[in-house]
Amino acid sequence: MCEQDQASKSSIVIGCDHAAYKLKEAIKFYLNSRGYKVDDVGTNSENSVHYPEFAIEVAKLISKGQYGRGILLCGTGLGMSMVANRFKKVRAALCHDIFSARLSRLHNNANVLVMGSRVIGEGLALEIVATWLETPFEGERHQVRIDMFDHLQPD
Repeated sequence: MCEQDQASKSSIVIGCDHAAYKLKEAIKFYLNSRGYKVDDVGTNSENSVHYPEFAIEVAKLISKGQYGRGILLCGTGLGMSMVANRFKKVRAALCHDIFSARLSRLHNNANVLVMGSRVIGEGLALEIVATWLETPFEGERHQVRIDMFDHLQPD
């Protein structure tokens, strides 16, 4: 594996709004303790911010191929996932349970995990992150489907 490929697998970009700041910090600590390099695009406090700014930043970095995976967090995860999925080759999956996190990787090769801090607690969030990171993509018939929407050019 080349150095750049290794870096993209061990580096994760993360962003959040004010509602999820504390959860983001817990996830960063968890990821760092497991050897991941975490690049944080903000926010850096619980002061009110506009969540699209952070979703845009993470999604741009994923879309350009600068990171293989990203994590977005807000109060519900809904807004972040809506914004992120507007970017080409971004497959943001809103997951509030382990089953969804697992299937988002197995079948959809999700490259952005989105969670809502007001929906789930820290313990479950960390389990979801672990599952999402450890689950491989199955490929084959699922790749055909992903290619269909990765190359989608809406009117």
